[in-house]
Amino acid sequence: MELAVKLEAFEGPLDLLLHLIEKNRIDIYDIPIVEITEQYLDYIRKMKEADMDVMSEFLLMAATLLDIKCRMLLPREESEEEEEDSDPREELVQRLLEYKLYKYMSYELRDLMENAEGVMFRRQELPEEVLSYKPPVDYEELLQGVSLPALQEILQGLLKRNEEKLDPIRSKFGKIEKEEIDMDRKTAYIGEYIRSRKSCSFRELLEKEGSKQEIIVAFLVILEMAKNGEIEIFQEGESEISLKAKKA
Repeated sequence: MELAVKLEAFEGPLDLLLHLIEKNRIDIYDIPIVEITEQYLDYIRKMKEADMDVMSEFLLMAATLLDIKCRMLLPREESEEEEEDSDPREELVQRLLEYKLYKYMSYELRDLMENAEGVMFRRQELPEEVLSYKPPVDYEELLQGVSLPALQEILQGLLKRNEEKLDPIRSKFGKIEKEEIDMDRKTAYIGEYIRSRKSCSFRELLEKEGSKQEIIVAFLVILEMAKNGEIEIFQEGESEISLKAKKA
């Protein structure tokens, strides 16, 4: 009576090699190529009913193993040893390491997929007042083609210019005092300045501020006035950004 032997299925020659290395507890960086080749050939001898396309992949790896085995067993001359210091197994080791990495990544993805099957998502239920909410200000309509980066560029340029005016030595001397800015007075001043003109330059208005803190406060006041609909910020082509008071 013939004994039937059931072979373990492998996804490819690298999967089989990795199995043999782990089964024999071999260091993947120092593969005993003779031993592994014998075990590998013993396995493919038993693959009698395998598909020819599948079998060809295993036979190709068998030829690679035999080639490495021959190169390691054949003696090399001194000139060849000086020219070829690389290990014949190096390329195979790199392929095995890459395959092992992707194999274990696939296990992680499989576990994530299985865990996701037990997750249930609740349908979104928001109150009607939340769904019907609309922002009070349309910033695209408010700025009318003026980009926020352009406003920021002007602000940063003025702040830098203000810092360059300071004496790097003398500015460190003297008493440090807290600078207080009256927001209501600043808002009234900027509003009156804009209303008294048909339009004014955004840059020139900020340049009239004395200190860094005043520039920042004036910048925020202008944005707040635009948000409240008191002024318009506009830019025509490549010209300067301008401000204009809205008619009451």
